[in-house]
Amino acid sequence: MGRNGQKRGPARGPIPKRTAGVGTTQTRPNLGRVCVGADAKGWSLASSLVRLARPSASQNTSPSHTSPTAPPPPTDRRFGSAWTPAIVVETPASGAEAEIMVDSDDEYYFKNFIDTSSEEESDDEFFTDAALLIHEHIVSQIPVHRGSLPGRAAALDRGRDAATTSSSETTSNQLNHFITSPPQQNALMGWTTCVWAESRVMHGPYSSTIRPNPPHEHAAASSSLFHSSCGARSAASLLSPKPHSPSLSPSPAMMRPSPMAARAASGCSTAALTFFRLRPLSRAARPATAPAGRFAFSGTAACRGRLVDSVLQELRSRRPVRVSARIGLQGTKELADSKIDKKTLQKGLLLEFVKDSERSLLAVVERPDGKKNWVVTDQNGILSSIKPQQVTYVVPGTIDFDCSRIAEFLEKAQDLLDPTILECAWMELSEKDKSVTVEEFADIVYGNKESLESYCAHFLLSRDIVYFVKVDNRGSSTYQPRPAAQVDELIRRKLAKEAADKELEEFVDLLKSAKQLPLDSKPSKNSWLMEEKVKQKIESLQAYAVDACNDAQRRMAGNILKALGFSRTSSAALKLLINVGYFPVHVNLDLFRYDVQTTYSEEVLSVAEELLADCPDSDKHIRKDLSNLRVYAIDVDEADELDDALSATRLPDGRIKVWIHVADPTCFLQPRSIIDREAMHRGTSIFLPTATYPMFPERLAMNAMSLQQGTDCRSVSVSVTLHPDGSIAEYTIENSVIKPTYMLTYEGATELLYMNLEEEEDLRILQEAASIRAQWRCSQGSIDTSMIEPRIKVANPDDPEPNINLYVEDQTNPAMQLVTEMMILCGEAVAAFGADNNIPLPYRGHPQSSTAVTAFAYLPEGPARSVANISVLRAAEMDFRKPVAHGVLGVPGYVQFSSPIRRYVDLLAHYQVKAFLRGESPPYSAGDLEGMTFIATMHVKVARRLHSNSLRYWLLEYLRRQPKGRKYKALILKFMKDRMATLLLLDVGIQVTTMVAAGKVGDGATVVVEMVHPRDDILSVTEIPEDTE
Repeated sequence: MGRNGQKRGPARGPIPKRTAGVGTTQTRPNLGRVCVGADAKGWSLASSLVRLARPSASQNTSPSHTSPTAPPPPTDRRFGSAWTPAIVVETPASGAEAEIMVDSDDEYYFKNFIDTSSEEESDDEFFTDAALLIHEHIVSQIPVHRGSLPGRAAALDRGRDAATTSSSETTSNQLNHFITSPPQQNALMGWTTCVWAESRVMHGPYSSTIRPNPPHEHAAASSSLFHSSCGARSAASLLSPKPHSPSLSPSPAMMRPSPMAARAASGCSTAALTFFRLRPLSRAARPATAPAGRFAFSGTAACRGRLVDSVLQELRSRRPVRVSARIGLQGTKELADSKIDKKTLQKGLLLEFVKDSERSLLAVVERPDGKKNWVVTDQNGILSSIKPQQVTYVVPGTIDFDCSRIAEFLEKAQDLLDPTILECAWMELSEKDKSVTVEEFADIVYGNKESLESYCAHFLLSRDIVYFVKVDNRGSSTYQPRPAAQVDELIRRKLAKEAADKELEEFVDLLKSAKQLPLDSKPSKNSWLMEEKVKQKIESLQAYAVDACNDAQRRMAGNILKALGFSRTSSAALKLLINVGYFPVHVNLDLFRYDVQTTYSEEVLSVAEELLADCPDSDKHIRKDLSNLRVYAIDVDEADELDDALSATRLPDGRIKVWIHVADPTCFLQPRSIIDREAMHRGTSIFLPTATYPMFPERLAMNAMSLQQGTDCRSVSVSVTLHPDGSIAEYTIENSVIKPTYMLTYEGATELLYMNLEEEEDLRILQEAASIRAQWRCSQGSIDTSMIEPRIKVANPDDPEPNINLYVEDQTNPAMQLVTEMMILCGEAVAAFGADNNIPLPYRGHPQSSTAVTAFAYLPEGPARSVANISVLRAAEMDFRKPVAHGVLGVPGYVQFSSPIRRYVDLLAHYQVKAFLRGESPPYSAGDLEGMTFIATMHVKVARRLHSNSLRYWLLEYLRRQPKGRKYKALILKFMKDRMATLLLLDVGIQVTTMVAAGKVGDGATVVVEMVHPRDDILSVTEIPEDTE
């Protein structure tokens, strides 16, 4: 039984016992046949290296290989008494056995094949051994067509003998017919790729005695053979001989043929030896009775018996021996899995080792280095110490190799490294699903397994990713042909990769050309996004530059940077994008890093335009006309969204009544509408030194929703009457219409206050109200957190050197304090309104610090005390059902209400309050508010970080442009360790850390800027001692 329980051949009666002397002496026909199988039809054996083929009837009619007296092949044949057992072949190691039978027609059959092994290798070993025995010992009886070296030689001998009795023209025709006939073409291919290779593995250096002639010497055979086998190019690669390196020639001992090889060659004529490039060996005498051109098996049955015994004896004693083992070396098969040790390597060996992740080099072993390592000289002449695990291949047959000849060795190897060899070999080996070692592969494709060919085989196999896969098993390594479907898929991927590589090359050329262009001629950003393939690559670089790429983008960007010779870093990608004109020099990477939406979809813009056209106002009938009031809108000069304004008056009883007018965007919006959802997912407007990205579409936010000077504007007015101590006496919230009188900046409002103009009495009343409110909040435990805040406005930010306008705001500025107090008052009144009417609102609170308010009273007022106060604050709190005390502001409750155009949480409070004013239920429950506030707050945090990073970048850019050595006044805010202190540069409003020689918190210092790099966020300053100023 064979593998999978299948019987190898049908039983044909009892197996005749093998006895000495069995057989008869016959004069054999001119050319006999070997049929492998159970009947006349024949069947292929499961051998991956030896394939024996039975010629067809039409082929047997050729005069060059059919005797005139030989009967035609019978149509039906039975194994009976007429059959004579010629020899029994058995391989004890594989557990396979069979009889080779010969009939009266000189046809030989394997009969009753028995295989007790379940491993496929047993078939290979058995049929290889059987074929070699036939070739080497009974060549005179069995001229095998396919895969038979002696049979091929014998046939040529018969052609030579025929030449002695025929005309030269007839002989030439016969030889040409022999060479070009299909059986002989198959024999040539089979001998080249199969038997020859296995013979050399089994029996040593056949390569020193056998070499096929170049294909041009056998054009008639090669032409048909190439097209019937693996393709012209692949077959030519297999059959073309390659010159041997003189430095790698085998020793005389290696050149000596084995006894079995000598016996096989002894039956061949000089013509046959010349054809196969055999060295003349001592020839065995032919039987005298044999006619010229025929190999006859001479003698008696006893002779046959002695032959049988000798064959079996040699078969049992035979074991495969590797060439590398014959010279005392180990090849890759024994060096797998990092098991190379000191005993394996020795001085003078040529090996391949892994230099780094991208390179493998050839080197010659020089000497040991410690217990495990070795010093080698690589192909570049550099000495290196390598570990055994780095060795990937030891080139066999390279003892005392001169390192100066590595270059010559590699040059010769280039002639043999034909990638098409892999495809041809895969086609040959995949049919039999046979794994091969590197040396066996070299033998198959190059015709020998000497040093150069073995290394080339290793090079091709180890770098191949399509046709073969390396299999490590029990300390040995072989290469297994991949399944055809897998090869097709890998080829598809390879072709796709080649196409991608071509696209990459074209893109790299495009980048190089763009880099060479002057700044004003570089392609625009949009031009890089027009073609999809270019867009994908440029966006991969962009994502890589901002550290926000996926794996595919990371690989793509890395390949692009590598192709350009750049390091694979985000800074290199950014520099490249700037150099090609895709990014401006001062690009804000945070916009991409945080995926900030700077534009609106067409759907949102369309809805916004409809709102602008309709200008709906659902609260028109309940709006109170307050257009008679003098209204002051105070904000920074670059503000585009004006959403709050102030009015004040003094009542007859002396109390102060103030109005905080807030823009009313909800008159345009409905909760959960498209515009509302867009605002929620943005959370807030983003204010940067270079641009403003509003929460609503620009035309809606800056025109219809904003307060406009001298125009009737819809608003929600919160009026508060104050007690003399600053607490709230009365409050109302109502829809209103106002007409802003003044649009002032903080600087302009401060100037008006200092001028104390009589006609601006309302502005003075507002200042008085702010003052008594600040005193009242202080009495309630409020904490001063006012700081110096810088503001920067950058004009033409896309220019390499844009204009930078710096403003440093002091929050103790009278106008700024006035606005701050009024906004806090508004928030307190809305919280009280929500509590009195049980309205769910986003109430904000802040627990009181455990540190007393007076703990930092020793510090001077201003930034130093504020930093100390902030350092002890506890986390803020929120509630959506009732107010929470705000310890920092010193109020019993607080709701942000004054910026509904800029902050979505303020807009939520407007939805709730406006619904109550209309007599409707609030649109959102406390749970709804909590979820929506959470979403909006996430975006607010991103916006704050974006603003902070951008502001700091431009402050550093401002400092970079200042004259070197400029002195800056600084304030010591705190000490971190020893004399390492955090300073505030008062002229710039930026904080920096440096060592100070003396002083305490709140003291001043003078510093100079030593180094500043805006892109890397680096600022280094040095204190200037007072005595050197």
